[in-house]
Amino acid sequence: MQLTLRQVASYLDVPDSTVRHWITSRDLPAHRVNERLYCNAIELWEWAVEHGVPVSKSLLEQAQRAPDAVPPLSTLIAEGGVHRDVPGATKAEVLRQVVARLPLPDDVDREFLISVLEAREAMGSTGIGDGIAIPHVRNPILLHVARSFVAACLLTHPVEFDAVDGKPVHALFLVVSATVPAHLRILAQLGYTLRDPELRRLLSTAAPTAAILERIAAVEASTSTPSRANG
Repeated sequence: MQLTLRQVASYLDVPDSTVRHWITSRDLPAHRVNERLYCNAIELWEWAVEHGVPVSKSLLEQAQRAPDAVPPLSTLIAEGGVHRDVPGATKAEVLRQVVARLPLPDDVDREFLISVLEAREAMGSTGIGDGIAIPHVRNPILLHVARSFVAACLLTHPVEFDAVDGKPVHALFLVVSATVPAHLRILAQLGYTLRDPELRRLLSTAAPTAAILERIAAVEASTSTPSRANG
């Protein structure tokens, strides 16, 4: 879904001039078509998550009208698993260790996935701040997976991730999506849920898996349509 700059300004609740300023000063992705600038909806969500910019619920509602049904985040994480004590001293080492733990079909090329994730990080860190990152591939259908999932990973040691706030990352939520609409909706769910202070505290202290999943479910139950969401 392509958005005009006026639509982007509406979703971000800022003036058109601010959107243009962010395009030049904060690398908000934009594409020129017939001398006019447009933004891609998925890229907008990604950029907002990475930069801590709230996004209006209306863009989330657009994704919710898509035909691809997406399970709740707690279900997606149950599918992808919670992986504790993931080792690695660098971003590249951690991504490799995370990919090794993903519940992927046998025919998926994990080395290819690693290279795609590293390429995505080269475009801009997926660290969203407060020690959390959301690695994901730019084009989800490249993997041809049957079902989307999210793998939650707690690192053995915090790792520098070039995050927006400069803090090292101790928790990653790696998104693997079956389709583009599902990709957008999962990022939206993550961006909203990970704003919860109690969940962030549980992640920072490497709380028991049951406590983390219970908190995610509680955040989901607290509202079915968030009024504002990051990502």
